[in-house]
Amino acid sequence: MSEAVEGRVTAPGPQLTEISNAAVALHREHFGRGPGAAKTHVSENLVVCVLSDVFTPLERTLIEAGQESRVRETRAIHHTATEAIYKSRMEAVLGCPVEAHMSTIHVDPDVAVDIFVLGG
Repeated sequence: MSEAVEGRVTAPGPQLTEISNAAVALHREHFGRGPGAAKTHVSENLVVCVLSDVFTPLERTLIEAGQESRVRETRAIHHTATEAIYKSRMEAVLGCPVEAHMSTIHVDPDVAVDIFVLGG
Protein backbone atom coordinates (compact mmCIF):
# COMPACT_ATOMS: atom_id res chain seq x y z
CA MET A 1 0.00 0.00 0.00
CA SER A 2 1.11 3.51 -0.66
CA GLU A 3 1.87 6.04 2.02
CA ALA A 4 -0.65 8.89 1.97
CA VAL A 5 0.56 12.25 3.28
CA GLU A 6 -1.82 15.22 3.07
CA GLY A 7 -3.52 13.90 -0.06
CA ARG A 8 -0.24 12.94 -1.69
CA VAL A 9 0.94 9.41 -2.34
CA THR A 10 4.47 8.14 -2.38
CA ALA A 11 4.83 4.79 -4.07
CA PRO A 12 7.97 2.72 -4.27
CA GLY A 13 8.33 0.16 -7.10
CA PRO A 14 6.38 -2.74 -5.53
CA GLN A 15 3.44 -0.44 -4.78
CA LEU A 16 3.47 0.91 -8.34
CA THR A 17 3.18 -2.71 -9.46
CA GLU A 18 0.26 -3.25 -7.08
CA ILE A 19 -1.52 -0.19 -8.51
CA SER A 20 -0.84 -1.38 -12.08
CA ASN A 21 -2.13 -4.85 -11.19
CA ALA A 22 -5.36 -3.33 -9.84
CA ALA A 23 -5.80 -1.31 -13.05
CA VAL A 24 -5.24 -4.45 -15.14
CA ALA A 25 -7.71 -6.44 -13.02
CA LEU A 26 -10.37 -3.74 -13.35
CA HIS A 27 -9.91 -3.65 -17.12
CA ARG A 28 -10.11 -7.45 -17.34
CA GLU A 29 -13.25 -7.58 -15.18
CA HIS A 30 -15.09 -4.89 -17.11
CA PHE A 31 -13.90 -5.43 -20.69
CA GLY A 32 -13.48 -9.20 -20.75
CA ARG A 33 -9.73 -9.08 -21.39
CA GLY A 34 -6.82 -7.40 -19.73
CA PRO A 35 -4.47 -4.95 -21.40
CA GLY A 36 -1.17 -6.18 -22.82
CA ALA A 37 0.87 -4.03 -20.45
CA ALA A 38 0.44 -1.44 -17.72
CA LYS A 39 2.68 1.17 -16.14
CA THR A 40 1.81 3.49 -13.27
CA HIS A 41 3.16 6.94 -12.51
CA VAL A 42 2.53 8.83 -9.26
CA SER A 43 3.01 12.55 -8.83
CA GLU A 44 1.73 14.54 -5.88
CA ASN A 45 -2.03 13.89 -5.84
CA LEU A 46 -2.22 12.13 -9.22
CA VAL A 47 -1.98 8.46 -10.08
CA VAL A 48 -1.72 7.78 -13.81
CA CYS A 49 -2.04 4.24 -15.19
CA VAL A 50 -1.03 3.81 -18.84
CA LEU A 51 -2.46 0.63 -20.36
CA SER A 52 -1.49 -0.66 -23.79
CA ASP A 53 -3.17 -3.18 -26.11
CA VAL A 54 -6.56 -2.46 -24.55
CA PHE A 55 -9.14 -2.93 -27.29
CA THR A 56 -11.40 -5.95 -27.47
CA PRO A 57 -11.77 -7.78 -30.80
CA LEU A 58 -15.17 -6.10 -31.24
CA GLU A 59 -13.66 -2.65 -30.67
CA ARG A 60 -10.82 -3.38 -33.12
CA THR A 61 -13.39 -4.39 -35.75
CA LEU A 62 -15.29 -1.14 -35.24
CA ILE A 63 -12.08 0.92 -35.40
CA GLU A 64 -11.04 -0.81 -38.63
CA ALA A 65 -14.52 -0.05 -40.03
CA GLY A 66 -14.04 3.67 -39.34
CA GLN A 67 -16.25 3.66 -36.23
CA GLU A 68 -13.71 4.97 -33.72
CA SER A 69 -16.29 7.46 -32.44
CA ARG A 70 -18.61 4.56 -31.48
CA VAL A 71 -15.82 2.96 -29.47
CA ARG A 72 -15.13 6.27 -27.71
CA GLU A 73 -18.84 6.78 -27.02
CA THR A 74 -19.29 3.27 -25.61
CA ARG A 75 -16.21 3.62 -23.43
CA ALA A 76 -17.47 6.98 -22.12
CA ILE A 77 -20.82 5.42 -21.19
CA HIS A 78 -19.00 2.51 -19.57
CA HIS A 79 -16.81 4.92 -17.59
CA THR A 80 -19.88 6.68 -16.18
CA ALA A 81 -21.38 3.36 -15.16
CA THR A 82 -18.23 2.07 -13.42
CA GLU A 83 -16.57 5.20 -12.01
CA ALA A 84 -17.52 4.40 -8.40
CA ILE A 85 -16.14 0.85 -8.75
CA TYR A 86 -12.81 2.10 -10.12
CA LYS A 87 -12.52 4.78 -7.40
CA SER A 88 -13.35 2.31 -4.63
CA ARG A 89 -10.82 -0.27 -5.84
CA MET A 90 -8.05 2.31 -6.10
CA GLU A 91 -8.90 3.74 -2.67
CA ALA A 92 -8.41 0.25 -1.23
CA VAL A 93 -5.03 -0.12 -2.95
CA LEU A 94 -3.82 3.42 -2.25
CA GLY A 95 -5.13 3.77 1.27
CA CYS A 96 -6.53 7.24 0.64
CA PRO A 97 -9.64 8.79 -0.93
CA VAL A 98 -9.93 9.19 -4.68
CA GLU A 99 -11.80 12.37 -5.58
CA ALA A 100 -12.03 11.78 -9.31
CA HIS A 101 -11.34 9.16 -11.95
CA MET A 102 -10.87 10.05 -15.61
CA SER A 103 -10.23 7.71 -18.49
CA THR A 104 -9.34 8.20 -22.13
CA ILE A 105 -8.22 6.13 -25.10
CA HIS A 106 -5.97 6.59 -28.09
CA VAL A 107 -6.35 4.38 -31.16
CA ASP A 108 -2.90 4.37 -32.77
CA PRO A 109 -1.03 3.45 -30.71
CA ASP A 110 -3.58 1.35 -28.83
CA VAL A 111 -3.41 3.00 -25.39
CA ALA A 112 -5.77 3.86 -22.55
CA VAL A 113 -4.96 6.17 -19.64
CA ASP A 114 -6.70 6.09 -16.27
CA ILE A 115 -6.09 9.11 -14.05
CA PHE A 116 -7.00 9.15 -10.36
CA VAL A 117 -7.06 12.46 -8.47
CA LEU A 118 -6.47 11.89 -4.78
CA GLY A 119 -8.25 13.67 -1.97
CA GLY A 120 -6.82 15.01 1.25
